[in-house]
Amino acid sequence: MTKRPGGLLWRHSDAGVIVYFRLNSKSSKDAVEGLQATAEGPAFQARVRTVPVDGAANAALELLVAEWLGVPKRTVSLSSGGKSRLKSLQVTGSPAALESMLQVKLGSIRDQKR
Repeated sequence: MTKRPGGLLWRHSDAGVIVYFRLNSKSSKDAVEGLQATAEGPAFQARVRTVPVDGAANAALELLVAEWLGVPKRTVSLSSGGKSRLKSLQVTGSPAALESMLQVKLGSIRDQKR
């Protein structure tokens, strides 16, 4: 991954949005817990219980993000970062509707920090 312009947490794509995550595997729970500064820019901080073997942690992240956003699992797929902690996930659907959902989630994360 390269540094993202403007420090975006997501961007529009042809079929929906690309959302950026920093993943910790082998955690005590599955959760999207906040924001994390990375060398490429900010990312949502996600944790999964699964170990990073044979793509299991990536699959767990896809499921977690689908549940977190309330979208079908089939609409979430790994776009890049298969062997990295920094992941880009493609979420297919209406970019405007997905961006609205992400804004709500971002607001909720920021409210928790206060």
